[in-house]
Amino acid sequence: MDSQGHDIQSPGAHRTVEGLAGRRILLGITGSIAAYKAAVLCRLLKCAGAEVRVLMTPLAKQFITPLTMATLSKNPILVEFFDPENGAWNSHVSLGEWADCYLIAPATANTLAKMACGIADNLLLTTYLSARCPVVVSPAMDLDMYAHPATQENLRRLAERGVRIVQPAEGELASGLTGKGRMAEPADIAAFVGQLLGGENPEKKKSLQGRRFVVTAGATIEAIDPVRFISNHSSGKMGYAIAGALAARGADVTLVSGRTALPTPAGVRRTDVLSAAEMYDAATAAFDRADGAVMC
Repeated sequence: MDSQGHDIQSPGAHRTVEGLAGRRILLGITGSIAAYKAAVLCRLLKCAGAEVRVLMTPLAKQFITPLTMATLSKNPILVEFFDPENGAWNSHVSLGEWADCYLIAPATANTLAKMACGIADNLLLTTYLSARCPVVVSPAMDLDMYAHPATQENLRRLAERGVRIVQPAEGELASGLTGKGRMAEPADIAAFVGQLLGGENPEKKKSLQGRRFVVTAGATIEAIDPVRFISNHSSGKMGYAIAGALAARGADVTLVSGRTALPTPAGVRRTDVLSAAEMYDAATAAFDRADGAVMC
């Protein structure tokens, strides 16, 4: 609420999210300043008809209270392996079996590194190792942490294992710096999960199952000198929509993307490039094993 008592919503908070009605979403929250966005995300998932259960790391409680998330999710919040008051066990195995999707948002560099290495030192991580459902992560960290080779390698390893990644946005960060690392907006994350779960139609998947496609999209940048560059106004929306539609029908999709603020479509493998030459190299490298290509 603002000082006048008006309800403050994040951008896109009123967007209708399809594909989530009756779905069971396990929402994991890690220790990031972006944890405040998890409250809006939980509300969007609930309003779309999903049942939501929330896992938090101990550090996440320093950024957003379990009471807030319990009120929004209508379920108790799980942090520890067992209740110290009565010894009741919070079974990570049962949680992994219950969920239709395990969504970790925000996902810190620390949690991503532990996931990539199979470290299980809290309930959120042990549940990840037990999950049989699709896993989605929404990274949130400072731009230097996100760009660090270790973090990028961890993200690549997770993507190779089938973890879906909602790409962070560019913008002002908590450090005061501006760059890539800002957690995607809750409405975009909810739409990503809705597309992932709503697209699991066997008939749709059968049409392109086993086929491989390359899609190019987004703006390329040509450096004039270390300071100036030439680019264009391509948003990448058409290419991203096509890549998502192909993946929803079962295709193995490689998306070669120039600069854009769009989240990676569900089930799509994304390669980021800057220049047209980089886009050419990445696309031609994927052509040999592709059944088709869409150049956007």
